[in-house]
Amino acid sequence: MEDADIALGTTQMDTKETKIEIYDKRERSITTFYVEQLTDNKFKMIDNDIWNCNLTLGTEFETRINKDGKHEIVEITKKSDFITRRFFLNAHNYSSADYRVLGDELAKRGGYWQVDFGGIATVNIPKDFEYDVDQVMKDFGLNLTEIVDDK
Repeated sequence: MEDADIALGTTQMDTKETKIEIYDKRERSITTFYVEQLTDNKFKMIDNDIWNCNLTLGTEFETRINKDGKHEIVEITKKSDFITRRFFLNAHNYSSADYRVLGDELAKRGGYWQVDFGGIATVNIPKDFEYDVDQVMKDFGLNLTEIVDDK
């Protein structure tokens, strides 16, 4: 996770990480991912892409190699089993210890969270998570702005 400042609360166990470069034709960009390689051309996300909301923890996808030797995603074969949400962190109002309380609680129950660029938190919430994340944030007084995908 080259771009991540903090990544905590993992759900993986001894997975073999592989670094791949993926070319996105729509965005005309190349992003480097650390993934779990399942087959020659099938991969599983082991964290979250900050830019592509479809590539989150646990998402499986197939690729092909383009003429430049980069992977291009052909198909997402399995969506993540997590509910993924993103928030802007307000460093002026809260310390990292405030966020860590919620993140650690999430990690104890099989979730995952990461902070990118020091100000964007991505949380992966198990679908059977026993707490209402919005209520927990309210109880802790965390008024975070959620980033929503406008698709």
